[in-house]
Amino acid sequence: MKKYAMTFALLLCGAQPAYAQDAVVGQPERSSPVVEERPTWALQVTPYLWAPGLKGNISPFRHAPTIGVRKSFSDVMDDFNVGGFINVWGRRDRFVFSVDAMYISTTDGRGTGSLQAFQIPGLGVAIPPGASVDAKVDSKQFTATVLGGYRFLDTPQFTLDGLAGARFWHISNDVAVTASHAAIGTRSASHGEDFSWLDPVVGVRAFLPVTEKLSLQGQADVGGFGAGSNHTWSGLVTVNYVFSGPLSASAGYKVLDVDYDHGGHVYDTRLSGPVLGLTYRF
Repeated sequence: MKKYAMTFALLLCGAQPAYAQDAVVGQPERSSPVVEERPTWALQVTPYLWAPGLKGNISPFRHAPTIGVRKSFSDVMDDFNVGGFINVWGRRDRFVFSVDAMYISTTDGRGTGSLQAFQIPGLGVAIPPGASVDAKVDSKQFTATVLGGYRFLDTPQFTLDGLAGARFWHISNDVAVTASHAAIGTRSASHGEDFSWLDPVVGVRAFLPVTEKLSLQGQADVGGFGAGSNHTWSGLVTVNYVFSGPLSASAGYKVLDVDYDHGGHVYDTRLSGPVLGLTYRF
């Protein structure tokens, strides 16, 4: 049983400095036209595809046994129902913001074979050791990271942003189980649970133009600090290419890690894999 979750790929922000016209020496005094400095705005939207593998330890419902999970991307796609990934990035002068969200729905159905003894809510009895168990898990995950920050370094050759914000997690599971054993006969039950938490996060984002059309970007954050999860962190590296006008594409690699263990729920996972995005800049 497992939950498949969780990334992104974005691009650039340019700067166009305003300037004031100098007065001409020796001419009669008169009012000089003044060019007002206006905030530089930038906004971009990036829907993207992420092809991660999954590994970690999870519990499908409260106080269920923790199960080790290790899945390749192809294994994850076998259970995939629907999902989507999107990132929005904006800047006003040196102030920046980012919203990254993803939604994943999967169904994992299999004969699990013999499992250790545990109680499934609604089953009425504990499943004894050695029981044959057929289980189906419908899992849904929504994750959204909202960040704001300041551009500490802004040059034509390199930009560096400091970021702070929060990452919201919502996990939902519906479990259907049929257990067979001589001691209990055949029993069936279904149960649904969901749980949510919020992690504070801090991070950085760096952007490096290579040519007029080609650039590199890196972004990383860390958080949790026991406020929600024990810890969470993410990292993203992309190569970006501007086609023409407002369109550009990104390709890279993304990792999203979390260790949550609270109130009988366990979600200790790492998602990692290649990412491909298409960006539209306004």
